[in-house]
Parts: sequence; C-alpha cells; structure tokens
Amino acid sequence: MISPFLPASRRAVVLSLVALLALAAAGCGPKTETAAPAAAPKPGAVRIGFLVKQPEEPWFQLEWKFADQAAKDLGFTLIKNGAPDGEKVLAAIDNLAANGAQGFVVCAPDTRLGPAIVAKAKAAGLKLLAVDDQFIGPDGQPMAQVHYLGISARKIGAAVGETLAAEFKRRQWPVAETAVLAMTYDELATAKERTDGAIEALVAAGIPADRIHKAPQRTTDIPGALEAATTLLTRHPGVKYWLVCGNNDNGVLGAVRALEGRRIPVENAVAVGINGTDCIAELEKAKPTSFHGSMLLSAKAHGYRTAEMMYRWIKDGVEPPLDTRTVGVLITRENFRQVLREQGVRD
Repeated sequence: MISPFLPASRRAVVLSLVALLALAAAGCGPKTETAAPAAAPKPGAVRIGFLVKQPEEPWFQLEWKFADQAAKDLGFTLIKNGAPDGEKVLAAIDNLAANGAQGFVVCAPDTRLGPAIVAKAKAAGLKLLAVDDQFIGPDGQPMAQVHYLGISARKIGAAVGETLAAEFKRRQWPVAETAVLAMTYDELATAKERTDGAIEALVAAGIPADRIHKAPQRTTDIPGALEAATTLLTRHPGVKYWLVCGNNDNGVLGAVRALEGRRIPVENAVAVGINGTDCIAELEKAKPTSFHGSMLLSAKAHGYRTAEMMYRWIKDGVEPPLDTRTVGVLITRENFRQVLREQGVRD
C-alpha cells in the first residue's frame, strides 16, 4: 500500500513549485489529460473526486472498487484520478472543480504536499478528506486539522511484531542465533510508525535490541527492498534464524527474495508484511516460502467509508471526525482465501 518518492533534489523543486501554485488563484494550474469539463451537474447532484498516488497498485484499485460501490449505493458520481506527483494532484483538483465536484478524497504522493493541497482545495471551494497517509505540515508534524482516515500504524506494526514473536517462541529458536531484519522507510511517517511498532513489540517479547537490524530502503517496492536486505544480510553471515518485518508487503517480499538469494532455508525465516493485497500470489504458491502472512488492511473501509463520509458531509452537512483509524487482520496460507472473501477483496 506506500509508494517511492522522487529523489531529494527533484522533490525540493516540485515542492517549491507546488507551494507557488497553491497560492495562485483557483483554476490557474495545468489541466490533466483526463477529460474536458463536463456539463453542469443537475441541481443537488453530488460529485466526489477520489485521487490516489499509484492507481496501478492493487490496494488503490480496491479503494476505487469500494468507492464505486458507495457511489452506486448512495447515488452520487465518483470521479477517479491518478495523481503520482504534486503537479498532477493540483491539476486534478482544478479538474474536479471544473467538473462540478463538491469535495474529494486523496492519498497524496508526498505527505508534505499537504499545505499546498489544502490551499488549493480551499481556493476551489472543495471539501477535503485525506486517506491512508496523513498530511505533514511545514513544522514536520501531522496536520491534525485536516480530516483523515487511515490505519493505526503503530498498532498494526505491533501486531506484526507480536505475530513474529509468537512464531519465534513456537519454533524454539535460540536467541543467540536469531536476529530481526526490519525493512525501514523512515522518510514516510506512517511507514516509520509501522516498523517502530513492530520493533517495540519484539523487544517487549524478549528479543534483545542489539539483535534487531534495520535495512533502510531507497524505495518501497520489491527491488528497493531486495537491494537493502541483500546488503544487510551480507553484513551478518553468522545469523541462522531471521524474523522479518517491514512497512508493507513489498518491502517484506523483497527481504524474502534476498533470503532466498543467500540460500537461507525456508524453515529458518519467518516474514510478516502489512497490506494483505500485494502478497496474495505469494500465499498462493504451491511450495511455501518464508513469507508467513500479512496484516490485511481494510481497503473497503478506506474506499467505501471515506466516499460515504464525503457524501454525508456534502449532502447532509454531517462533518466527519477529524481522525478515524482502522485496524487489520492477520492472513496466512491457511486462512487468506476465507478472509479475503469476508472483506470483499475476492468473490
């Protein structure tokens, strides 16, 4: 479910441009390539935008799927747009305003774009609800005044750590021969909260702090994790057993591939991810890997519920809570098919 960012130099340029654009009058930003302004909506018709940073990712496809269901159930028009960078986010907001939308839900490509997105939405007269990743203000702190629905990141991470600790005890691995491989991406606050939560739970369960090794990722995809994990594993050839955690499924899967590359036996490692939508193919493999399971996040809540919140806010004047948090459920090879059906991810 968390995407890679631009290099620091390019990010600084983009963020500077975004800030300038946000201060300009509404409607002056560049238009997206998606459709010209639509005909004026009927009086009272509700139109809601849903912007995501990586529309090709399974998680965001599911959010859109459930937002579409909310639109069908409640009778509003949903306008979906991919917004992988700051320029496209601002252009999409202009496009929504031109198409008669009254509000939008957004997962921003960079949480530090929050102030610019808020300014643009305000200038366009659009209600705003952030989903998945909470906006970060100029002071580096979460923008608590912006309506937000996301996971309780530290609690989700703690659940991962507790699951790993339980497996460690069940397998009766010697502490002296065991270590933790923590795939980290501290540039994103939500990602850091997840891995910090996992590490805290592992330490609380008796894993010595000096047996926990962090592998910083340059990107949050499998290649980025594979590179980071391979480097770390090379530095610790004496570790026999590995407990693996990370901020998402792809980070943990990259670590699993690195373990395989180092010829660590499957039974000598246990890995638990977060998201539950990017690991399905791994769990479906006929031959088990060291990927034990994942904390499945509720794409239905993040898609359907945010769209419903925005609809009620627009139509009935019912303002949503400023901060709404969701929780996850562990899926493994044994239960993932049933849980995915129950969560509406699969038929």
